[in-house]
Amino acid sequence: MDFTHIMTDTDHLPLTAIKHTWIQDLVQIPAALHGTIQDHGSPVNIQSLVPFEENIIEYEGVFRKYDLKHRIYFARKANKCLTFAKHAASQGQGVDTASYQELQQCLDAGISADQLISTAAVKTRQLLDLAVRSAVTIVIDNMDELSLLEEVCEEHRLQANISLRIGGFEVNGNRMHSRFGFSIDEAKALVLDNLATHTNLIYTGLHFHLNGYSVSERAIAIGECIGLIDHLAAHDIETFHVDIGGGYLINYLEDENQWQEFQHQLKLAILGKRPELTYRNDPLGIINIEGTLHGDAKVYPYYNKLHKGDFLESILGHYVPKYEEPIHQLLRDRDIEIRIEPGRSLLDQAGITVARVAFRKHDSAGNLLVGLEMNRTQMKSSSADFLLDPIHIRSNQAEDEQPIFGYLVGAYCLEQELILLRKIKFESMPQVGDLMVFLNTAGYMMHFFESQAHQFDLAKNVFYDGSGHFTLES
Repeated sequence: MDFTHIMTDTDHLPLTAIKHTWIQDLVQIPAALHGTIQDHGSPVNIQSLVPFEENIIEYEGVFRKYDLKHRIYFARKANKCLTFAKHAASQGQGVDTASYQELQQCLDAGISADQLISTAAVKTRQLLDLAVRSAVTIVIDNMDELSLLEEVCEEHRLQANISLRIGGFEVNGNRMHSRFGFSIDEAKALVLDNLATHTNLIYTGLHFHLNGYSVSERAIAIGECIGLIDHLAAHDIETFHVDIGGGYLINYLEDENQWQEFQHQLKLAILGKRPELTYRNDPLGIINIEGTLHGDAKVYPYYNKLHKGDFLESILGHYVPKYEEPIHQLLRDRDIEIRIEPGRSLLDQAGITVARVAFRKHDSAGNLLVGLEMNRTQMKSSSADFLLDPIHIRSNQAEDEQPIFGYLVGAYCLEQELILLRKIKFESMPQVGDLMVFLNTAGYMMHFFESQAHQFDLAKNVFYDGSGHFTLES
């Protein structure tokens, strides 16, 4: 085959991913990767509990540093493998469940009800019935949920522990938009006028989850919750916990300069001032109006100096209006348990996705397309693109040792079926049967949007023990 679409290094910018030692070791064993694909099909998700446990320990260290009552609830929606949920529970932590199925599976796996919470955005009668009968704490978002929960409790003649989800915090004089939760004033009235004397609904705490990654906004939200807690305490109503949700930044990349340069060069490409960096010069969410660019790429911030434990510690060390002490002292002085619900950050470095090359071809514009035995939903989140360099594992001697640039495409019958929109540099021409390894995909990339169009099987999930053995997730 004559593949002539060879370009220069100036047409591509690397985005080199951090690789945990278990990943570094495994990619040096091509036979193991090929064997796993042979056994389980392509793609396959390979995961490890080692970094998962390391991430739990990192958060634990922050809480212990400040002597805070706490619990870490793994946000199971970030990865469907029950192995992670069971391991979190075995470490004395909890699991945040977002559906009836997630909750039922965790209970069936023997996870204690007091280690589980239900935060589902839509809570059906079936879910509330299970949560009430199992004595699982329920996070209430709206009055219709509360009314349905009252009916379920009355039907079973049981009580339910509830947390109230709070939203619409005031930051710098502006109210933060959210479609979730009660305002502080609504929550205050609800507790004082209803829950404080309710027979079946037991108020236990407050909950919020903010979009974005602002430390100050999260601190202000905690401060507003503490104000409500103090007001309720003046009426002899105790608040046992504050759950501040998830969304703790992680760092995917080795080099900050690579990240900054990519963002700069992407904008030049959109303006036509340099060769494209994405398929058909996709702007990744940036809007181009008559040569003026608006907004930034709608992607995860892949490089972060402040991440995971340091990100959490920065929140806890923050000062907020009306108080002279930092957040950690405000919580400790009131004997309030702080709860967090990390998903992506607990799964940092905990998984890779491996797919087999099926074909090579050119599109009508001359772009090299490398087809993989997978579809784009098997490695997709809400981000416009997954911006990490994959690792190319060759199966045999390359036909052509020259570097070549192209795009990875998938199996759905759609023009837009790109695995990655970003142009990829291959050190040599990929061959049929080669493998592509996508790094750090356990958090949200593997399972959040996966689908079975064309009746394709979902990817199998295996866990690697570090000594050459893989265990299939049951």
